[in-house]
Amino acid sequence: MAVTDPAPPAQPVAHEGILRRQSLRESAARTYARSLPIVPVRARGLTIEGADGRRYLDCLSGAGTLALGHNHPVVLEAIKKVLASGAPLHVLDLATPVKDAFTTELFATLPRPLADDARIQFCGPAGTDAVEAALKLVRTATGRTGLLAFTGAYHGMTAGALDASGGAADVRVTRLPYPQNYRCPFGAGGERGAELAARWTENLLDDPKGGVPAPAGMILEPVQGEGGVIPAPDGWLRRMREITASRSIPLIADEVQTGVGRTGAFWAVEHSGIVPDVMVLSKAIGGSLPLAVIVYRADLDVWQPGAHAGTFRGNQLAMAAGAATLSFVRENRLAERAATLGARMLGQLQGLAAAHRCIGDVRGRGLMIGVELVNPDSDDTQADVPPADPALAAAVQRECLRRGLIVELGGRHSGVVRLLPPLTLTDEQAQAVLDRFADSLEAAVSAPHLRHDTGPSQ
Repeated sequence: MAVTDPAPPAQPVAHEGILRRQSLRESAARTYARSLPIVPVRARGLTIEGADGRRYLDCLSGAGTLALGHNHPVVLEAIKKVLASGAPLHVLDLATPVKDAFTTELFATLPRPLADDARIQFCGPAGTDAVEAALKLVRTATGRTGLLAFTGAYHGMTAGALDASGGAADVRVTRLPYPQNYRCPFGAGGERGAELAARWTENLLDDPKGGVPAPAGMILEPVQGEGGVIPAPDGWLRRMREITASRSIPLIADEVQTGVGRTGAFWAVEHSGIVPDVMVLSKAIGGSLPLAVIVYRADLDVWQPGAHAGTFRGNQLAMAAGAATLSFVRENRLAERAATLGARMLGQLQGLAAAHRCIGDVRGRGLMIGVELVNPDSDDTQADVPPADPALAAAVQRECLRRGLIVELGGRHSGVVRLLPPLTLTDEQAQAVLDRFADSLEAAVSAPHLRHDTGPSQ
């Protein structure tokens, strides 16, 4: 699809009325609607058209859900086929041809040692439900209650997932350092920082006075998404696998956002070659529709019938859309494409960083990219690196929206601009995204008053 400039706004009356009613009726917990006050009415591929007639390049992709972009033909055809067949749409956990086809396609993509001896639990409808299932599974299988999780993690919004994400204070959760180069918790970065993080974990687990509740499992993201697009070093991931395996601690890989080719491999754990005991999968596996599963080693399957259930775990349309998406990504080698195009985009953004001191770091893997914005003139002389600048990041996001580009923010202090374009992104579209981002950054930096423009709050 050719990239065009945003269309001129149409009469905004209906558009504004919808936004006003949303702000009056919906919960104060709404998030995306506040920073992205648009009303999507049509979408295809990378492009969304709003009710006001404007077109936007969508680099949010449903928080990574839309691996093939909006309304991809293979996804629409798969949904239409199920609808036309007369097949039941709601079947709880009964076996169906659609479910069998989805499971077969999913298992064909998994790391071979896991797929050869795996079980699957359909959780539905969201990734946080699958995280809860994974935590329950390992606690049931091991008879232990502790959990090892990492600083900066995000695993969902339900109670157990929040505990693992650092959003609550469950005493059973032991928080461990997640290595990163730019803001290394040990002030080292690189291989040295990753080694120190691994050694900290190992020593804490082996210290009889360490105060660590007996761990039922370790949960980690191969790339922290909401935490600021921080890829885990491959060597560190292998150390985590060794540490957990030698202590009979199940390793849970949360691939909700990193899966289905996003990072340049079909599953992000493949970069390091590790095979986790449990994989948590959602977002892109449903082809844009709600679907969440866990896949795990057969010997962990000690649940009694009914020990974990859910009314909507048999979403037939999501399974059909998901199977079509998985197959298309695999057959068209979109993971490899994401690796190549993502590296090119990272290179151009790093060039942009060289010209702008406010860009502290550019990082990512495949088409999961983050640009951390900082205040280089801060008088905080104690910090190894400048502090994050969330006001500038918010201003850049608003300027992007004005130029027809949708981006998201993340990171510990919401100072990271995140790019999650669909894997079907063309070279021309990628350049348009980068050009609009560069223009937006320039506008936000050259007009400091924009940092205080909060924009419409819907």
